[in-house]
This record gives sequence, structure tokens and C-alpha cells, in this order.
Amino acid sequence: MNIKSSKTLVTEALSEIKTISPDEALSMMNEDKCNLIDIRDIRELERDGRVENSNHIPRGMLEFWLDPDSPYFKDGKLDMNKEIVLFCAGGMRSALAAKTLKDMGFEKVSHIDGGFGAIRNSKFKIV
Repeated sequence: MNIKSSKTLVTEALSEIKTISPDEALSMMNEDKCNLIDIRDIRELERDGRVENSNHIPRGMLEFWLDPDSPYFKDGKLDMNKEIVLFCAGGMRSALAAKTLKDMGFEKVSHIDGGFGAIRNSKFKIV
């Protein structure tokens, strides 16, 4: 059996998606140009805190909550005219998730380099 490693999948995703810094994401958020989405598990949010004004969509539900044909679609949760900016704890899950959203047809998608770890060291407010 010849399977791709998770590292290979992340490397491939990073070559295809837009990666932005926490500062770029904060500017976009302050200018109301993006949907900031935290895809970490709820236990991570409870343990480490949340980014103020971010939306929480667990990684396991992302595709279903954003697919208008899915019974789990969250209509009105996001402004689909704005860029979708994803982050996780360190940047690997969000890279894979951003690639998946691109594969679904979303055009304005990016992820934050370094994830929540980098965000915590930026000017974002953690609540």
C-alpha cells in the first residue's frame, strides 16, 4: 500500500492555497473584508481561548456547513462575498481545509500561517 503522508498532503496544499500572516488577517478583519474562521476542536477553544470576532466551525463540519446543498448548511452564518480566512492551532489543518474549500469552488480562501500560536503573539484579542 502506497499512501501519502499527512506531511505530503500539507505541503501540496500549501503550494496551492493563499497563506497570510496574522497581521494581514487582522487588517482584513478590521476592514470587514473577511470571515475569520477558527476550525479548532471545541476543547481547544475552551482550553486556549477564542479569537475575538471569529466564527467557530469545527474542521469536521466545515464542508457541510458551507455547502448550500447540505442539510447542515448554516445559511447566513458567513458573508459569502468576503474572503474566508481559516486558522487552526498551528496551520496544518487550516491548510488542508483551505485546499478543500478551493476544491469545492470557493475562490476567496486563505489560511493564517502559524495558526492560533502565531495569532496569540499578534495584536488579535483573545477572549
